[in-house]
Amino acid sequence: MLCNWSCSLSDSPYVFYPFSIRGYAVLSWVSYLGLAVSACVAATLLPMQSEAALVALLALEPRAVYSLVLVASLGNVLGSQMNWWLGTQLQRWQTRRWFPVKPAQLQRAQHWYQRYGHWSLLFSWLPLIGDPLTLIAGALREPFWRFTLLVSIAKAGRYSVLAYVTLYFLKT
Repeated sequence: MLCNWSCSLSDSPYVFYPFSIRGYAVLSWVSYLGLAVSACVAATLLPMQSEAALVALLALEPRAVYSLVLVASLGNVLGSQMNWWLGTQLQRWQTRRWFPVKPAQLQRAQHWYQRYGHWSLLFSWLPLIGDPLTLIAGALREPFWRFTLLVSIAKAGRYSVLAYVTLYFLKT
């Protein structure tokens, strides 16, 4: 039997502990789901941090580095894709009184994006400018395949560097 789920009878029957595969402890699926949701929400315009979750899970199980980076990257890219879709709907709501962005601000952001082109999506990992950048890419109808490719490179790169630095400091 490769997977061994263990649950202590003295604890609540609803609490599952990490399982092991061939003697190695592996993080629970709940940990991966939490990381994916955290990374997804962090990539939207909502304020949230996913880096702390990745660092904490790496501290618990450093051998799961590849799967953790993959899950965090996929969740973050999914959140950016939601921003892209919201950007495609931006023109529809632009004339409403409650719309949070003034036309001059939107024009300035669109001009900046057009000036630097789709390569600016490689900076989508940056705090403060990365999330609005993905929104503007959708508003300017950046092709979805190119958007996904460039944002995936940026987000996976950021999580890879963070994981490398975390593991380096865990070893010292």
